[in-house]
Amino acid sequence: MHIAIAGNIGSGKTTLTKMLAHRYGWTPRFEPVDNNPYLADFYEDMARWSFNLQVYFLNKRFKEVVEISQSDETIIQDRTIFEDARIFAPNLHGQGLMSDRDFQNYSDLFDLMISLVKLPDLMIYIRSTIPNLVSQIQKRGRDYEQTIRLDYLEGLNKRYEEWIATYKGNLIIVDGDTLKFGDNVQDFKKVTDMIDAKLYGLFPMD
Repeated sequence: MHIAIAGNIGSGKTTLTKMLAHRYGWTPRFEPVDNNPYLADFYEDMARWSFNLQVYFLNKRFKEVVEISQSDETIIQDRTIFEDARIFAPNLHGQGLMSDRDFQNYSDLFDLMISLVKLPDLMIYIRSTIPNLVSQIQKRGRDYEQTIRLDYLEGLNKRYEEWIATYKGNLIIVDGDTLKFGDNVQDFKKVTDMIDAKLYGLFPMD
Protein backbone atom coordinates (compact mmCIF):
# COMPACT_ATOMS: atom_id res chain seq x y z
CA MET A 1 0.00 0.00 0.00
CA HIS A 2 0.99 3.59 -0.58
CA ILE A 3 -0.03 6.08 2.14
CA ALA A 4 0.78 9.75 1.54
CA ILE A 5 0.73 12.77 3.83
CA ALA A 6 0.08 16.20 2.36
CA GLY A 7 0.15 19.64 3.94
CA ASN A 8 1.71 23.07 3.91
CA ILE A 9 5.17 23.90 5.26
CA GLY A 10 5.10 23.44 9.04
CA SER A 11 1.82 21.50 9.14
CA GLY A 12 3.36 18.47 10.86
CA LYS A 13 3.78 16.05 7.94
CA THR A 14 7.13 14.65 9.07
CA THR A 15 5.97 14.24 12.67
CA LEU A 16 2.84 12.37 11.60
CA THR A 17 4.79 10.26 9.09
CA LYS A 18 7.17 9.09 11.84
CA MET A 19 4.33 8.39 14.30
CA LEU A 20 2.23 6.42 11.81
CA ALA A 21 5.23 4.46 10.55
CA HIS A 22 5.93 3.42 14.14
CA ARG A 23 2.26 2.71 14.96
CA TYR A 24 1.51 0.53 11.92
CA GLY A 25 4.97 -0.79 11.05
CA TRP A 26 4.93 1.06 7.72
CA THR A 27 8.12 2.07 5.91
CA PRO A 28 8.58 5.87 5.94
CA ARG A 29 9.81 7.95 3.02
CA PHE A 30 10.74 11.49 4.03
CA GLU A 31 10.87 14.69 2.04
CA PRO A 32 14.45 15.34 0.84
CA VAL A 33 15.06 18.59 2.74
CA ASP A 34 18.38 18.48 4.59
CA ASN A 35 20.44 17.40 1.57
CA ASN A 36 18.62 19.61 -0.93
CA PRO A 37 21.28 21.66 -2.77
CA TYR A 38 18.81 24.38 -3.81
CA LEU A 39 16.64 25.04 -0.75
CA ALA A 40 18.72 27.67 1.09
CA ASP A 41 19.40 29.54 -2.18
CA PHE A 42 15.71 29.39 -3.05
CA TYR A 43 14.59 31.06 0.17
CA GLU A 44 17.17 33.81 -0.42
CA ASP A 45 16.14 34.43 -4.05
CA MET A 46 12.94 32.61 -5.04
CA ALA A 47 12.70 33.98 -8.57
CA ARG A 48 16.24 32.89 -9.45
CA TRP A 49 16.03 29.36 -8.04
CA SER A 50 12.35 28.39 -8.28
CA PHE A 51 12.62 26.32 -11.47
CA ASN A 52 15.77 24.52 -10.30
CA LEU A 53 14.18 23.68 -6.96
CA GLN A 54 10.93 22.40 -8.43
CA VAL A 55 12.65 20.22 -11.01
CA TYR A 56 14.86 18.80 -8.25
CA PHE A 57 11.77 17.91 -6.19
CA LEU A 58 9.93 16.51 -9.22
CA ASN A 59 12.87 14.27 -10.08
CA LYS A 60 13.20 12.95 -6.50
CA ARG A 61 9.45 12.48 -6.07
CA PHE A 62 8.97 10.64 -9.36
CA LYS A 63 11.83 8.30 -8.51
CA GLU A 64 10.16 7.67 -5.13
CA VAL A 65 6.76 6.94 -6.67
CA VAL A 66 8.27 4.43 -9.10
CA GLU A 67 10.10 2.69 -6.23
CA ILE A 68 6.92 2.66 -4.11
CA SER A 69 4.91 1.11 -6.94
CA GLN A 70 7.49 -1.68 -7.22
CA SER A 71 7.66 -2.36 -3.48
CA ASP A 72 5.84 -5.09 -1.57
CA GLU A 73 5.92 -2.99 1.62
CA THR A 74 3.32 -0.53 2.87
CA ILE A 75 5.06 2.83 2.48
CA ILE A 76 4.05 6.13 4.05
CA GLN A 77 5.34 9.15 2.14
CA ASP A 78 6.02 12.64 3.52
CA ARG A 79 4.66 14.95 0.76
CA THR A 80 3.72 13.85 -2.75
CA ILE A 81 4.51 14.52 -6.38
CA PHE A 82 1.02 16.03 -6.77
CA GLU A 83 1.77 18.82 -4.32
CA ASP A 84 4.87 19.89 -6.22
CA ALA A 85 2.96 20.27 -9.46
CA ARG A 86 -0.52 21.33 -8.28
CA ILE A 87 0.51 23.66 -5.45
CA PHE A 88 4.15 24.74 -5.20
CA ALA A 89 5.00 25.34 -8.87
CA PRO A 90 1.66 27.08 -9.72
CA ASN A 91 2.02 29.24 -6.60
CA LEU A 92 5.49 30.36 -7.64
CA HIS A 93 4.26 31.05 -11.17
CA GLY A 94 1.20 32.92 -9.90
CA GLN A 95 3.35 35.14 -7.69
CA GLY A 96 5.68 35.99 -10.56
CA LEU A 97 8.50 33.90 -9.09
CA MET A 98 8.63 31.44 -12.00
CA SER A 99 8.56 32.57 -15.63
CA ASP A 100 5.87 31.46 -18.09
CA ARG A 101 8.51 29.59 -20.07
CA ASP A 102 9.85 27.69 -17.06
CA PHE A 103 6.36 26.91 -15.76
CA GLN A 104 5.25 25.51 -19.13
CA ASN A 105 8.38 23.39 -19.35
CA TYR A 106 7.86 22.12 -15.81
CA SER A 107 4.15 21.41 -16.40
CA ASP A 108 4.86 19.43 -19.57
CA LEU A 109 7.41 17.31 -17.68
CA PHE A 110 4.96 16.69 -14.83
CA ASP A 111 2.12 15.72 -17.18
CA LEU A 112 4.36 13.09 -18.77
CA MET A 113 5.38 11.70 -15.37
CA ILE A 114 1.87 11.68 -13.92
CA SER A 115 0.56 9.66 -16.86
CA LEU A 116 2.66 6.80 -15.45
CA VAL A 117 1.64 7.23 -11.80
CA LYS A 118 -1.47 6.13 -9.89
CA LEU A 119 -3.00 7.85 -6.86
CA PRO A 120 -1.94 6.72 -3.35
CA ASP A 121 -4.18 4.18 -1.62
CA LEU A 122 -4.80 6.84 1.04
CA MET A 123 -4.05 10.57 1.10
CA ILE A 124 -3.92 12.24 4.54
CA TYR A 125 -4.18 16.04 4.30
CA ILE A 126 -3.21 18.10 7.36
CA ARG A 127 -5.23 21.32 7.20
CA SER A 128 -3.70 24.24 9.12
CA THR A 129 -4.17 28.00 9.45
CA ILE A 130 -1.33 30.46 8.81
CA PRO A 131 -0.78 31.36 12.51
CA ASN A 132 -0.37 27.67 13.37
CA LEU A 133 2.04 27.13 10.48
CA VAL A 134 4.14 30.14 11.50
CA SER A 135 4.28 28.90 15.09
CA GLN A 136 5.41 25.44 13.96
CA ILE A 137 8.03 26.84 11.57
CA GLN A 138 9.47 29.07 14.30
CA LYS A 139 9.48 26.20 16.78
CA ARG A 140 11.56 23.86 14.61
CA GLY A 141 14.07 26.64 13.96
CA ARG A 142 15.42 25.93 10.48
CA ASP A 143 17.43 29.04 9.57
CA TYR A 144 16.50 29.05 5.90
CA GLU A 145 12.76 28.90 6.74
CA GLN A 146 12.78 32.02 8.91
CA THR A 147 12.71 34.23 5.79
CA ILE A 148 9.56 32.62 4.33
CA ARG A 149 7.05 35.34 3.45
CA LEU A 150 3.50 35.24 4.81
CA ASP A 151 2.01 35.84 1.36
CA TYR A 152 3.93 32.79 0.13
CA LEU A 153 2.41 30.59 2.85
CA GLU A 154 -1.04 32.09 2.24
CA GLY A 155 -0.78 31.37 -1.49
CA LEU A 156 0.17 27.77 -0.75
CA ASN A 157 -2.73 27.33 1.69
CA LYS A 158 -5.20 28.62 -0.89
CA ARG A 159 -3.92 26.21 -3.53
CA TYR A 160 -3.94 23.29 -1.08
CA GLU A 161 -7.62 23.90 -0.38
CA GLU A 162 -8.43 24.15 -4.09
CA TRP A 163 -6.55 20.91 -4.81
CA ILE A 164 -8.13 18.97 -1.95
CA ALA A 165 -11.61 20.16 -2.97
CA THR A 166 -11.20 18.35 -6.31
CA TYR A 167 -9.08 15.39 -5.17
CA LYS A 168 -10.57 12.12 -6.50
CA GLY A 169 -8.76 9.53 -4.39
CA ASN A 170 -9.20 8.05 -0.91
CA LEU A 171 -8.83 11.01 1.47
CA ILE A 172 -8.69 11.88 5.18
CA ILE A 173 -8.51 15.48 6.39
CA VAL A 174 -6.78 16.11 9.73
CA ASP A 175 -7.36 19.46 11.47
CA GLY A 176 -3.81 20.45 12.39
CA ASP A 177 -4.97 23.38 14.51
CA THR A 178 -7.08 21.34 16.92
CA LEU A 179 -5.55 17.84 16.71
CA LYS A 180 -2.12 18.14 18.33
CA PHE A 181 -1.17 14.58 17.41
CA GLY A 182 2.51 15.16 18.14
CA ASP A 183 1.88 16.07 21.79
CA ASN A 184 -1.44 14.48 22.71
CA VAL A 185 -2.05 10.71 22.76
CA GLN A 186 -5.83 11.08 22.44
CA ASP A 187 -5.48 13.40 19.46
CA PHE A 188 -3.17 10.89 17.77
CA LYS A 189 -5.74 8.16 18.44
CA LYS A 190 -8.40 10.24 16.68
CA VAL A 191 -6.15 10.29 13.61
CA THR A 192 -5.50 6.53 13.72
CA ASP A 193 -9.23 5.87 14.23
CA MET A 194 -9.94 7.75 10.99
CA ILE A 195 -7.22 5.77 9.19
CA ASP A 196 -8.51 2.43 10.52
CA ALA A 197 -12.05 3.27 9.43
CA LYS A 198 -10.93 4.31 5.95
CA LEU A 199 -8.44 1.49 5.27
CA TYR A 200 -9.93 -1.41 7.18
CA GLY A 201 -13.60 -0.50 7.54
CA LEU A 202 -13.34 -0.42 11.34
CA PHE A 203 -15.47 1.82 13.46
CA PRO A 204 -13.56 3.85 16.09
CA MET A 205 -13.73 2.29 19.56
CA ASP A 206 -14.46 4.42 22.61
